[in-house]
Amino acid sequence: MDRLNAMHVFVTVVDAGSLSAAADKLDLSRPVVTRYVAELEQWTGARLLHRTTRRLSLTAAGEELLPRCRQVLELAGDMQEAVRHPAEAPRGQLRITASTSFAQAQLADAVADYVRLYPGVAVDLVLMDRAVNLVDERIDLAIRVAVEIDPNLIARRLTDCRSVVCASPGYLKEHGQPLRVEELAQRNCLTHSYFGRSLWNFTRKDDGTPVSVAVGGNVSTNDAASLMHLARAGAGIAMLPTYLTAGLLQAGELVRLFPEFEPQVVGMYAVYASRKHMPATLRTMLDFLAGRFTEVPAWDLPPAGRELSATRRPVARSTS
Repeated sequence: MDRLNAMHVFVTVVDAGSLSAAADKLDLSRPVVTRYVAELEQWTGARLLHRTTRRLSLTAAGEELLPRCRQVLELAGDMQEAVRHPAEAPRGQLRITASTSFAQAQLADAVADYVRLYPGVAVDLVLMDRAVNLVDERIDLAIRVAVEIDPNLIARRLTDCRSVVCASPGYLKEHGQPLRVEELAQRNCLTHSYFGRSLWNFTRKDDGTPVSVAVGGNVSTNDAASLMHLARAGAGIAMLPTYLTAGLLQAGELVRLFPEFEPQVVGMYAVYASRKHMPATLRTMLDFLAGRFTEVPAWDLPPAGRELSATRRPVARSTS
């Protein structure tokens, strides 16, 4: 038995709602469709469908098998697509969305290196500090930072997104440096509109104890880069992603507070609409970003490691 074809027939029967409708869709006779389903049932050792004269429904075993059949068929399609044109260079347009702060701090440089590798690709970088509907807004790839991703979305985790609580030397000189994380409740905290606007969550590094502090202040914004500029100007204390602050902390323009506490770590994900027939542009960009933004990204390395990582950026291939 061709198990792949049997799985395809089984999925089509379920989607079409009947054996006859599936036969019409697949351009097969009904007896052939019935035989494929029967052979799949024989191979799995379980009845997959309840069949009556009026309706068709899945058994408990069928409910279990259906999503696995879909996964196998998608994987088989991806394998066929991958080997169909193995030497063909990616080309065409790729629309990517990300937050303004991350794009300016890290993603723009990554895109520049990617298009040097693949000059046939045109990247349309759409900067928005909100979640977008990928299909409605014709987005191929979204870079999202979140505690968790909607399970209905297809996402590839790229790296961890860490944060630091920091302030300018001028602010600390004028207002004093807080010694206990709980003191943040009495300080002017610059907050992000979507992440931790009124509550900052930490983990004590020595014993893993969770600590939450209610915070507030006179400025809130939906853009992390704006928070960074406000903190540098001495407007207050901010919780900022390390992809923005690494250089400023090293230069002494910002001072890290409470190093014994780890602000809540969230994930950085590449989100896309479908695994089926993924174009080479999207597949290569996903692999490129996963290789660049590793488990410990360059901006979280010590200064010496950061410099070494920068020297290892990919070199554009010759197109001559």
